[in-house]
Amino acid sequence: MSEALVATEVPEASAPGASGARQFWRRLRAQRAAMVAAVVVALLVLVALAAPLLTALEGQDPTTYHPSLIDSARGGVPLGSFGGVSGDHWLGVEPQTGRDLFARLVYGARVSLGVALAATAVQVLLGVVVGVAAALGNRWVDQLLSRITDIIVAMPLMIMALALLAIVPSSFPRPVLVALVIGFVAWGTIGKIARAQTLTLKELDYVAAARLSGWGTLRIARRELLPGLAAPVITYAALMVPANISIEASLSFLGVGVKPPTASWGQMLTSADVWYQAAPQYLLLPAAALFVTVLALTVLGDGIRTALDPRAASRLRIGTGRRRESKAGRSEAGKSDAGKSDADQSDADQSEAGQSEAGKEGTA
Repeated sequence: MSEALVATEVPEASAPGASGARQFWRRLRAQRAAMVAAVVVALLVLVALAAPLLTALEGQDPTTYHPSLIDSARGGVPLGSFGGVSGDHWLGVEPQTGRDLFARLVYGARVSLGVALAATAVQVLLGVVVGVAAALGNRWVDQLLSRITDIIVAMPLMIMALALLAIVPSSFPRPVLVALVIGFVAWGTIGKIARAQTLTLKELDYVAAARLSGWGTLRIARRELLPGLAAPVITYAALMVPANISIEASLSFLGVGVKPPTASWGQMLTSADVWYQAAPQYLLLPAAALFVTVLALTVLGDGIRTALDPRAASRLRIGTGRRRESKAGRSEAGKSDAGKSDADQSDADQSEAGQSEAGKEGTA
């Protein structure tokens, strides 16, 4: 009988899934700030993917030195106005080296976004696996994995990342190493989220029906529990991406992240800290790119969180249209009440007129 129950519930579950996706998209589209942020993120990803094409269109690359564009008498300041901006160098050149700033900026987007997304993928994979295993295991397994997760959460991220990156040989690809270090050191919070959500889901009726039908633990986790974990995991992952971008920039700024000549926004800020007066665009451009990227990803993550959980109020109440909708609702309600009062007054006048006519007839 339990097999029949599971068989009848599975087809019905497919329709709400599609309906839920449509509702999520409709709620996300209703938030203008989130949609603007999504467009900005899409443009940044497109720029990162098309970096070779864009630099080829400009005719430059991120590693070639141009000493003829540097004023050595002034300590390496770029020649020309605005840091050497010209038709050949759209955003100017770097001080001392003369490398094209536009090429390094678009290639830096590749490194920053790639490291952040790869680190987030590692965090989600480790956190979900450990959290689900702790929730479905016996008491000893749960205690062991929970204590390991607590240690990871309490571990200072920057100190551990600095220590791990300092002892790894320089021959290892640095962007890959940074992504792995961030992922392996910062998965504890999502592990706790996955464990708590799994403990709640495994007590529900459809999971009990699947267990009574003879399904194994792995099949139950894959078919019944993981879909229920999608919303909280996606929500938290969307907010982890901007945090990982900031961590990668901080590590590169401290000199243990991406190494030259590989372009990275954090590494560019490290080189620009002594040039903010002589060549301010060298500092402002990567800083502005980091600011816009982190802000857009944060707003988009907040919009995804609100769309997946419509009961939660958005932290960023920009462009949601709630105030306009409430004003429109109050205006319509006021018009409706005014119409009702006018109709009631008209009925009362007609009633009084009828009573007056009746009184005249009785007198006659």
